[in-house]
Amino acid sequence: MSRTIKGLGKKIQITLFMVALVLGMTLNAQITRVEPSNWWVGFKNSELQLLVYGSKIGEAVPEINYDGVSITKVHHAKSPNYLFIDLNISALAKPGSFDIVFKSKKGKKAAYKYELKAREKSAEAYIGFNSSDAIYLITPDRFANGDTSNDVVKSMQEKVLNRKDDYGRHGGDIRGIINNLDYIHGLGFTVIWPTPMLTNDMPTSSYHGYAMTDFYEVDRRFGTLDEYIELSQEMNERGLKLIMDMVANHCGSNHWWMTDLPFEDWVNQQKTFESNGKLKNSNHRRTANQDVYASKIDKQDMTEGWFVPSMPDLNQKNPFMAKYIIQNNIWWIETLGLGGIRQDTYPYPDKAFMSDWAGAIMSEYPNFSIVGEEWSTNLLLVRYWQTGTPNKEGYESHLTSTMDFPMQENIVNALNEDEAWSTGFVKMYEGLAMDFVYTNPEAILVFPDNHDMDRVFTQLKENVVNTKMALSYIFLMPRIVQMYYGTEILMQNTAKPHDHGLIRTDFPGGWQGDAVNAFSRKGLTKEQASMQDFVVKILNYRKKSDAIHKGKTIHFAPENGVYVLSRTEGTETVVLILNKNESLIDLDLSHFKELDLEGKILKNVISGEAVKWGATLKLSKKGPLLLTTK
Repeated sequence: MSRTIKGLGKKIQITLFMVALVLGMTLNAQITRVEPSNWWVGFKNSELQLLVYGSKIGEAVPEINYDGVSITKVHHAKSPNYLFIDLNISALAKPGSFDIVFKSKKGKKAAYKYELKAREKSAEAYIGFNSSDAIYLITPDRFANGDTSNDVVKSMQEKVLNRKDDYGRHGGDIRGIINNLDYIHGLGFTVIWPTPMLTNDMPTSSYHGYAMTDFYEVDRRFGTLDEYIELSQEMNERGLKLIMDMVANHCGSNHWWMTDLPFEDWVNQQKTFESNGKLKNSNHRRTANQDVYASKIDKQDMTEGWFVPSMPDLNQKNPFMAKYIIQNNIWWIETLGLGGIRQDTYPYPDKAFMSDWAGAIMSEYPNFSIVGEEWSTNLLLVRYWQTGTPNKEGYESHLTSTMDFPMQENIVNALNEDEAWSTGFVKMYEGLAMDFVYTNPEAILVFPDNHDMDRVFTQLKENVVNTKMALSYIFLMPRIVQMYYGTEILMQNTAKPHDHGLIRTDFPGGWQGDAVNAFSRKGLTKEQASMQDFVVKILNYRKKSDAIHKGKTIHFAPENGVYVLSRTEGTETVVLILNKNESLIDLDLSHFKELDLEGKILKNVISGEAVKWGATLKLSKKGPLLLTTK
C-alpha cells in the first residue's frame, strides 16, 4: 500500500512538472516551422517573406529589434496556423542572430531565433554551366550505397529496401556519390546533376524524388544537409559544379501543408481536392503556351491540371506561393554553392511566374545557369523558352538553356535508318542545320538519353558502334553535353522498353557484394570496357579543347554513308568522321579542302595514332573517327 502511495506521488510530481513545462512552452510550441530557416545579407533584393507555421500562430503579433531589419507587413492566411511576415533587410544589416518575438492576445511572448549569414562568395562568383561543360546525370537511389545505416528510416512511409523491385528504394545515397567523385571526374565530366534529393515521404516509388513533401529538407534516406554541403564542397575541390534538380510545378500529395493549406488557392483545383471531387490531370498540350489561337480552357487545363494524381499542382499565381518557390531556390543556391539549376516540367507552371522566377535568380546571380525541361521534339517550342528569343507576344523567359529533345531524336533515327536521300545521317545534318532558329545554340543542352527515356543503347538496338557514333557526335556539337550514369558501360532496358524502374537500374559496383564493379572495371565485358575507355578519352580531350568549347562549326552534307563535322579555334581543328560503311572505302579529302588540313598530321583521339591528311583517307571499318591537330 505504502509503495503504491509513493509511486502515485511520484507520478503526480512528474505530471505536474510536465503540465508546468507545457504551460511554459505554450507559445513556443505553436511555432513548428519558419521558412526559409535562415537568410543572408547582401542581396540586390532586400525583401524577404517568412512563412511561419504553428497552431493559431496567425493570432500572434511579431516584433523584431535588429539593426537593418524591419517588418514591413504582416499577412494573415485563411488558416489560422500560418503567418506571412514581410521583412526588409537593408544594406545596414550585419550577419548575426536576432529574436523574432511573437506576442499572443493574452500578452504571452515567445522568441524564435533567426540568423542572417554572410554570403560565402560574391554573386558574380556563382558560375553556371556552358558549352565547355559535360554533365553527369545521376539517379542517387540507383548509383551507389555509401551509407547502409540510412537505408530504412522507420518514421517514413516507404520502409522497405528491395533492390529486386524496380520501383522500390535501393539504398543509393549522397555518401555513395561522394565516394565515387574521382570516378566521375576521371570520366571527364565537369558537372553533376543528381535528380531530387529532398524529402519524398510518399508510400510508394519515393526513390525518384520528384514528389517532394518538404522543400527545405534533405531526405534522410539520402543523407543529411551536412552531407549535401559536403558533396558540393568535395566537388568544388575537384573543379566540379553541382546542379540541383528543382520542381516549381508540383509537390507530393503527402507534403506537410496538404492537410492544412494556408489559402483557398494554394494549389490548383483546391476546392475539388478538398471536397474529394474528381481532379483534372493536365491535358499536356504544351503548345498552349505559345499558341496564339489557344482557347482559355486549353491553357487552363495545361497549367492547372495536376501532373499526376499524387502530385498536387502548385498555384504560382498566388503571390505567397510565388515568393515561397523563388526564395526556396535562392536558399539552396546559397546553402550548397550551386553551379546551376535544372527545372523539371518547365512548361507546366504559370509561364508569367516562370519568367519572374528565372529573372529573380539571374538578377541575383548574373553568371548562373538554368536549364528547363521542355520535352518536345518540335524545336520551335524548345527555342521559345530560351532567353533573348524574339516572339510575337514579347515574352522574356530569362532561361539560359533548354533541352535538345529534337536533336536527340534526330541522332537516334539517323543511326537506326539505312542511308538514302532523306534517311540516315541526313537527319543529323539537317537537325544541326536548324541551329539558325536558336538565339544561342551553344547554350542548348544535348544528351543521348536521360532518366525518363529508354537508355540510348536500347534505343540504338544494342548496336555498340552506333552508340559510339551517337556519343562522339553529341560530345563534338556546339552544345552543353549531358549523359546519364551508366551510358559509359552500355546500360540498357531492352527487356522492358519505356519502363522507368528498369531505365534507372543500379550502377554495378555501387553496392557491396556486386559481382560486377564498373568503378574498378571488375567484371565488365570487353564491349563495356571499350565504351568506358571511349568516353574517358573523348571527354577528357573535350575538357581542354577550345575548338569544341567555342570553335567555328562546319559540317558537310553526308554522302555515301559518311558524315563529317569539324570544329576549329585558332590552330586547333577537330574533325569527326562518321562512317556507316561496313567495307573499306577511300574517302576523297579534296571535298573538305576548306578545312585547310592538307598535308597536316592529325592524331586519332581514341587510339593516339598519327594520321596524315592527304588526298584520300582509308576508312577500314564502320564507326566514328575523331581526329585533332592538337
